[in-house]
Amino acid sequence: MKNKYQVLILGHGEMGRAMEYLLHARHTLTIWDRHPVPNVPPVALESAAARQDIVLFCLPAQPHFELAGRIRAGLRPDSLCVSIAKGLDDEGRTAVRALTQALGPQAAIAVLYGPMISEEIRAGRPAFAQAGTARAESFARLRGLFAGTPLYLEHSTDIEGISWAAVLKNVYAILFGVADGLELGDNMRGYLATAAMHELERIVAGLGGSAGAAHRLAGLGDLITTATSKGSHHHELGRLLARGATGALEGEGVHTLKMVRAHRLFDPRPHPLFDLAGRLLDRPEAARELMKNFLEQLA
Repeated sequence: MKNKYQVLILGHGEMGRAMEYLLHARHTLTIWDRHPVPNVPPVALESAAARQDIVLFCLPAQPHFELAGRIRAGLRPDSLCVSIAKGLDDEGRTAVRALTQALGPQAAIAVLYGPMISEEIRAGRPAFAQAGTARAESFARLRGLFAGTPLYLEHSTDIEGISWAAVLKNVYAILFGVADGLELGDNMRGYLATAAMHELERIVAGLGGSAGAAHRLAGLGDLITTATSKGSHHHELGRLLARGATGALEGEGVHTLKMVRAHRLFDPRPHPLFDLAGRLLDRPEAARELMKNFLEQLA
């Protein structure tokens, strides 16, 4: 196994910088971003990709298909493309589906999902992820890539399951912020955790994944982190909803809700919490009333 890799990091936002922090000491990194840093020569994407052992997609799901299409012709046959995107693109595709459609079924593709807050990674604290890939060799390469770092990997061949668990958990994380914003207490948080996992298990299984994926790092592990972290964007979105915010609310969870509806990926109505999240986004000014009605229906 190689001890040193040529790695292309696509995107230099929070997670791009976290990956840079983890990998710069042992590997040769090239960083590409749509908005290059001033006074730093821009990287030519297509030619840079041709030299890489591993390409890390550290950006939202939306540009995956386009960027993968741009680098496809130049990629080496043994290059591994890895995504950490926990959202859907505008076609309703998960990151792995977008990459597979752009690169073809023969491409080596993996995803990394789990509790990986970028600020904690860059502070040297431990992080955890499921590495979803069908190939044992690809997982071995990822273990070699992150060897000696505080990112701990667990292999999963259930790429569909962990992808949907990682994507959908953001919707449920918003509800924790709503509950905290409405000061509904710790008991409510405990209820949300159990009810959300029950729904997530059923939805993931219905979308082609293993129901057990919801209870692993990509689902339960990341839900706890996203729903309770002080710096969680999705938790703050929920608090904004609780205050009746009517401005533009953005984030992976919000976009996921919109894409589920737009592409009819599944029917939210049999999943009361997921359905509630959608209604809260439709009517944030009625957040307290909607939550009260929801609780009354539990009686």
